[in-house]
Amino acid sequence: MRVLVTGASGWIGSAVVPELVGAGHVVTGLARSDASAAAVEALGATVVRGSVEDLDVLHEAAAAADAVVHLAFRHDIAFAGRFAEAVASDVAAIGALGSGLPSGGAIAVAAGMLGHGQNGVPATERDSAAPGGVGEARRPPSDAALALAERGLRSSVVRLSPTVHGEGDAGFVATLIDIARKHGFSGYPGDGASRWTAVHVRDAARLFRLAIEVAPAGSVLHAVADEAISVRDIAEAVGRHLELPARPVPTEQADEHFGFLAMFVGIDGPASSALTRELTGWAPREPGLLEDLGQGHYFAPAAGGKWG
Repeated sequence: MRVLVTGASGWIGSAVVPELVGAGHVVTGLARSDASAAAVEALGATVVRGSVEDLDVLHEAAAAADAVVHLAFRHDIAFAGRFAEAVASDVAAIGALGSGLPSGGAIAVAAGMLGHGQNGVPATERDSAAPGGVGEARRPPSDAALALAERGLRSSVVRLSPTVHGEGDAGFVATLIDIARKHGFSGYPGDGASRWTAVHVRDAARLFRLAIEVAPAGSVLHAVADEAISVRDIAEAVGRHLELPARPVPTEQADEHFGFLAMFVGIDGPASSALTRELTGWAPREPGLLEDLGQGHYFAPAAGGKWG
């Protein structure tokens, strides 16, 4: 297939593009800068220049494709207090991609996992976002993607674990490591019992490939390998590698200690991927999060957290 990938030079896109190329697909990656374009070409894809704000570019690029993997999200404005604007921009981008993609084409859209499921029960692919939480706030793009099935497209939503880990990750876990170094201990909120899901970046990439290859229209898929890792276990693993103590951070100090991560580390978000595995044949092959932390690359001098 001819596949268009947005966010092709990003953390997940940099794994998705070679996964698709290796499977024989012809890939075009969206790039908004010279550096991003060079990175996309180095991964084996051709380049279309533009950003997710360029709706005409998205429409035209999708019209020349058989499938789309939409990974780009405007984290820069989302974490600058303009989350609703970022969500609205994502809905517009999905609309432009869907209107361009020929009938019968496939589109897989990235979404977040946190905020689905309630009362400590692992979320399944059939569960909607819990009312009033971060999952509900980011629900409109998922709804827009799934609605494309009514227009003859084989659309799917891939809910990503909050921790998509692997060598080179500069997201949540790398940021927790930086916070531990800054404060001299590896912290966890309250009793640390809140649970996250996790998936290796290469396993996530394979799921996106399977989504456009075999997922039925209107599918919700879970990129979940580790279904429930406590934040305390993550903090203790970080502490061991940094040779720092792991200890609780009182709830009233969480914002000051964790910064923007405070809104995420206290969310209890276990989730299952059983239906995804049954539907697509996907099975994780790569190390789990705690094993990956044990390999040491997160603690190399050049490693460090950032977001954007």
